Amino acid sequence: MVGPPPLLGVKVLEFAGLAPGPFAGMLLADAGASVLRVDRAVPGQTHAPSGGKAVPTEDMLTRHKASIAVDLKTPRGVALIRELAAAVDVLIDPFRPGVLEKLGLGPSELCALNPRLIYARMTGFRRDGRYSAMAGHDINYLAVSGALSLLGRSGDKPHPPWNILADFAGGGATLFQGVLLALVSRQVSGRGQVVEANMVDGASYLATFPRYALKTPLGDKGRGRNLLDGGCPFYDTYETRDGRYVAVGALEPHFFAVLRKGMGLDPSWDTRRDDRAMWPELRDLFTATFRSKTRDEWEAIFDGTDACCTPVLEYPELEARAGREGDQRPAVTLRETPCLAIAEGVKDPSIQGQGSGLSGGGYVGIPLSPGDGGEAVLQKWLGWNSGKNYDVEKGGLVWKSRL
Repeated sequence: MVGPPPLLGVKVLEFAGLAPGPFAGMLLADAGASVLRVDRAVPGQTHAPSGGKAVPTEDMLTRHKASIAVDLKTPRGVALIRELAAAVDVLIDPFRPGVLEKLGLGPSELCALNPRLIYARMTGFRRDGRYSAMAGHDINYLAVSGALSLLGRSGDKPHPPWNILADFAGGGATLFQGVLLALVSRQVSGRGQVVEANMVDGASYLATFPRYALKTPLGDKGRGRNLLDGGCPFYDTYETRDGRYVAVGALEPHFFAVLRKGMGLDPSWDTRRDDRAMWPELRDLFTATFRSKTRDEWEAIFDGTDACCTPVLEYPELEARAGREGDQRPAVTLRETPCLAIAEGVKDPSIQGQGSGLSGGGYVGIPLSPGDGGEAVLQKWLGWNSGKNYDVEKGGLVWKSRL
């Protein structure tokens, strides 16, 4: 029998922002933390006594979260946040430097109110770097980190891989890691601390291995001309007859031999494959050979072998087809205290996560309207009730005036 999720009881106040901040909050929520998002107030819609409801935000990273709407331009709205910050474990600041400080909600003020508070904040560029005052997006952070220079084909321009590396891996996931480290540290010191992540350093840290490889034969040939960046014909993707793709990663000689045999190629390639002068010919041979069969036909040949040849699966087919690794699961398996389930119909909570899962199974974002479920969270966390501890003004929660 599994125990409660690892972060059960941890209270998180997340200011609504762009994807990296909500992603960090989602990771905390998936691990069992109670995450309350602070959204903008919409008069007549949020927290409306008449039952009006705001339109869901564009944020798709809201599973396992609730929301309150607060007008941070009003003193009483700010006062409510201060009261909340005095009682929570973690606060996530996704804004550009100085935004919350101007409201009196910076780390110096809030950590003084709550010495156990973990004030987690994230920027794109370094706070102390030459780009600190500039706007940017994932592609910019990836560019100045150096990591973007590694990505792309030989002779082509650098190519960003969606916004995975800077926004989510270097940003949100790295901030999540920092929060976990601070929670561990707090168990010893009894004190919280400011946790700062930025996407430039996060992306650069992720690129540690290829950065080191630039000074070795493994990676010193230039972008797209090395063993692991598309330069090697037996570590690449190939189109099949039906317009789909397979991925080949047969680096070791014994794996290559299995691949070569399944492809029906001449055995002499087992000894010639390491001659870089032969790589253009081998690539052309691989290209023509893989185009001779469909992706499913190649999968039937290599399934269960050590050829290191797999289909390039697309998310729509993963969502629709049984027997694939398409059931979305927590990022890590904790056998005794699993994180919360993402997909519905969990059969083994220790692997797939515990709980009932969510509609959409991890393929559809969970809509969350500003104000959804937030007042129930305030009551559960602190016993607060409307009219007693807070009021509603113009759609936003404000701290109750003490007359």
